[in-house]
Amino acid sequence: YQYLSKYKRKENLDQFTFQPGNIKGAEKECLACLMEFCGRRDPSWTELSNFTHFLNFQLRKCEQSVFCSSVVGQEFHGF
Repeated sequence: YQYLSKYKRKENLDQFTFQPGNIKGAEKECLACLMEFCGRRDPSWTELSNFTHFLNFQLRKCEQSVFCSSVVGQEFHGF
């Protein structure tokens, strides 16, 4: 939700890293945001769950990737 809400507000995500326990936003806002980005018009709970698991997996991999590190980001902005 943190990434999606920042993306929706057109904030720079290059320097953002999710910090567990530092959660912003209410449950209702989170659910609305997830439903918006899920890609389904009326998603089931299972579809939302699969979407969030897939997104979390991809974002974790991205945060751990050397290609998304601050060192590479200085040379290749937005990469």
